[in-house]
Formats: sequence, C-alpha cells, structure tokens
Amino acid sequence: MLDIQALRAATPGCARITHFNHASCSLPSHETLAIIKAHLDREALHGPSEMGVAVAADIQQTRASAATLLGADATEIALTGSGSQGWGLAFAAMPPLRAGDRVLVGMHEWGGNLATLHRAAERAGARVEVVPNDEAGAFSVEALAGMLDERVRLVALTWCPATNGVVNDAAAVGRITRGADIPAFVDAGQAIGQLPVDVEAIGCDVLKGAGRKALRGPRGTALLYIRKSFLERLEPPYLDVLSAPYGPHGVIPRDDARRFETSENPFALQLGLGAAIRATLQLGLPAIRATIDRQATTLRAALAAIPGVAVHDVGAVRSSIVSFTVEGHAPASVRDRLALEAITVGAIAEAYTPLDMQARGLPAIVRASVSYLTTDAEIERLVSAIRRISKD
Repeated sequence: MLDIQALRAATPGCARITHFNHASCSLPSHETLAIIKAHLDREALHGPSEMGVAVAADIQQTRASAATLLGADATEIALTGSGSQGWGLAFAAMPPLRAGDRVLVGMHEWGGNLATLHRAAERAGARVEVVPNDEAGAFSVEALAGMLDERVRLVALTWCPATNGVVNDAAAVGRITRGADIPAFVDAGQAIGQLPVDVEAIGCDVLKGAGRKALRGPRGTALLYIRKSFLERLEPPYLDVLSAPYGPHGVIPRDDARRFETSENPFALQLGLGAAIRATLQLGLPAIRATIDRQATTLRAALAAIPGVAVHDVGAVRSSIVSFTVEGHAPASVRDRLALEAITVGAIAEAYTPLDMQARGLPAIVRASVSYLTTDAEIERLVSAIRRISKD
C-alpha cells in the first residue's frame, strides 16, 4: 500500500488544485523541483557548460534508472525532448518506404504518429492500413496476424490511447511481430509510470514515453528505447558531434541509442527526470498500478451514474484515463467551468486519436486522468461538480 498522504504532502501542487490532468502533465514532487532548481543555480553561478561536464555521471544514472524501469540495458536508452521527437527520429532512421510497402497501425494510434506515417507513405506510394479492434474495443491481435505479409515494413501500436481508457495487449502484438521479423514501434506515452513495462516481454524494437505524465517528471523530457540488435538497421536523419563525431577516419556513429541524442541537452530537466524515475521505482509499479486502477474504476462508475453523462472508455483492461461527455456541454466548456473551481481536466479533440474518435462520432471528449496521488475526496469533488454542470 502506498502512503498517499505522505506522497501528497511532498507534492506542492496537491495543496492548490484538484488535479485530474495527469495524462497531460502530472504534478512534480518537491524533490524533483529542488534538483532542477539546484542545477539551474549551479549553472548561473559556475557556468552552464562547466556544470554540464560536472553532472555527466548523474545524467548517465538517469539513463540507467530508465533502463531499469523498462527492463532494458542503459545502452538502449536515449533521452529526448519529447516522445514525438523520439518516435519521429526512430521512424526517420528506418529504410525509406517504397511503392507497395504496407504499414499497419491500430485504431487508437496517436495522431502525430499517424501524420508522420501518412506523409511518408504518400511520398513513397506505400499504404498505411488499420488493424481493427476486437469486440471489447481493443487492438485485435487476431486481426493483425491475418494482415501480415512480406510487404509489411512496420507495425505501430499505441499501448494506452490518449482519448479512452483501453490498455492494448502490447506483449501479444510483440509476439506476433517478432515471430514474423517485422519491426514494432510502441507508443508508451500514457503507459510508462503507471504500468509495469518490460521491453523484452513486449518484444518491441522501439518504445517511447514522456517524462511529464505518470512518471511526474518535468516537461521537455522523454525516453526513447531502441533494441540494440535493431540499432544497426537505423540511420539517423542527422548527426552531431556526440552521436557521430567526424574524425580522420570519417564519420563513426555511436553504437548505442545515444546516436539519437545531441551534445546540447537540458541537464537540469534530465536530472529531475532521473529523480522522478527513481521515485517511481521505489514505490513499485505493481502498487502504483493497483492504486491507479482502483481510483479510475471508482471514478468511471461514479460518472456513469450521473444522468446526461456518457463514459466512453472501452476494453477489458483499462488505464488511468476516464473519458466522458456531458450532454449539452462542449468538452472545452466543461474544462473551463471546472477550472473556475480549481479542478483540472483535459478537453481532448479527435486529432489525438482521429481514427477511433471519428469512428465513434466523438469530435472531442473530457479527459479526467487519475494518479496514485488521487484521493476519494478529490473524486467526490469532481463528480459533484460534474453533477452540477449536467443539471444546467
């Protein structure tokens, strides 16, 4: 069991807002904030470049902690500025698509990934094809198996979508792609920090996730995992004096995932990310997952009981995200009214998961996402506010 009150006491934002927007950005701890601020002070007093050299070992410890979190080796971890940046760099490094090639995605694929894939496919004369959902509304592993052939160049899976609570079976997808020797990219932006992650069990070649969500790290940080055996198949779209120094023997790219990093880094943020990852590891993902699942289940049931409120989550296994609409009220209006009471939620447009939301006729939803910081009293406060809005 987690000591929620102690964790909340160590989180300054908990005293000011009732936060249900953890799927966008969670609330950092005093410790994470202090580490970031302390390094910025050192940079101001002693020189940013000099302090970057001084904390090189600490930054490497952030990578090592991330590797522990993901069940990877530290050489398979790159630190990037955002999940989209990492995913895009890895995709751009793959051999270019050719006419007739196929890329398979799920109904829940993140809109940014879809945009990248479609632009590349259009230029090459390739196709992006959609794997349908199963009866529960999750990515259909059975359908994927039936769609594979020698023209498939990539399978992309968003593990936990941004606009409904489903948790797709990433490991089952990985077993199929590994068996067929087809590269698999997993977008774990909403999974890292709230679900146990083991890249070996998942069997993916690339996995990315943001530091600002369930990990409670700072914005501007993300993790990019690249399987070591897959790295040799990737040619980054640009190089740097860190990723591939130019010397008398030509250009020699690094033989680890840091070939996707550059020499310019936000060291203060990366130190904060390391602290957030270590705090997550100390709490333990099983306890975090159990707490989040309990609170999300409670919130879904309470919202579904309100007349005029529709909960739109699907799937047999669900995440921290609770998506809903209030009859007669646009999601942005609901968000803004709640903000007046210091209650934070997201109003999420279909661009986040366009295939799924268009298929379900949802131009936007209200997204309330819980954390292990979420209390029963906070849930009741949100539900009471939604009940009042629904009556207007």
